[in-house]
Amino acid sequence: MVLEMVSARTCVFCVLIWLHAACGDLSYSVPEEMKAGSVVGNLATDLGMETGSLARRRARIDTEGGNKRYCDINLKNGELVVAHRIDREGLCGEKATCVLKHELVLENPLELHRVSLHIQDINDNSPQFNEGSINLEIQESADRGARYVIEEAHDADIGQNSVQQYSLQKNNHFILAANGNTVELVLDKELDREKQSEINLLLTALDGGSPQRSGTVVIHVTVLDANDNAPVFSQAVYKASLPENSPLDTLVITVRAADADEGVNGDVTYDFGHVSD
Repeated sequence: MVLEMVSARTCVFCVLIWLHAACGDLSYSVPEEMKAGSVVGNLATDLGMETGSLARRRARIDTEGGNKRYCDINLKNGELVVAHRIDREGLCGEKATCVLKHELVLENPLELHRVSLHIQDINDNSPQFNEGSINLEIQESADRGARYVIEEAHDADIGQNSVQQYSLQKNNHFILAANGNTVELVLDKELDREKQSEINLLLTALDGGSPQRSGTVVIHVTVLDANDNAPVFSQAVYKASLPENSPLDTLVITVRAADADEGVNGDVTYDFGHVSD
């Protein structure tokens, strides 16, 4: 009977300790990159405690699993302050939410309070393209309206601070079509390699932050030749005369033709079609 009473008292004591240890959570919203020492909130005020009781009860901040502690207590005034630089992108990457969990420990009697820091993204990163330039090869015979996919830019920030739009520097041949994550270069005016064999375009990616950030990439277009030109003689008519007794293999006249195309498309060979009597 005595043993049962002792066990019951022990259980009641355990329940009281558990209730004491489970007193309320604290949650704060903090922008990333705040300087060390910046005030997050006031623990004493938010817990309804006297400021001096934090020191008397040896208040401290612990982290789960021994992780780095990003906040600390000023025992003189009860303020929760930033202890180390907080880089949201480094800690949480592209996750929609970024929460750092800490624990406020009070002694005599023991109390535990979960302290959650919700890290808010700031626009501290610019859009970036994977390469310094993008190279495209396009046939000069390509039809108007032809589309060419361009690799999109990336921004380490999230939400409105990430890439929101693209712009293409004004030019004579191409316009831009951007839909969601798909960015396409659209041929708006037909190409002519013989007039312009290379085209450089400046593509800009912009985020939606304030102030707005941007990143650029040069699109280098090489216009490939199509066999769209015929050989042209240097003269429309060639005239020659020679004596009737000229020997065989006598040079009568030299004719020249050129083709504006390149490579095999520009090679010229000569042949007589019809020889009049």
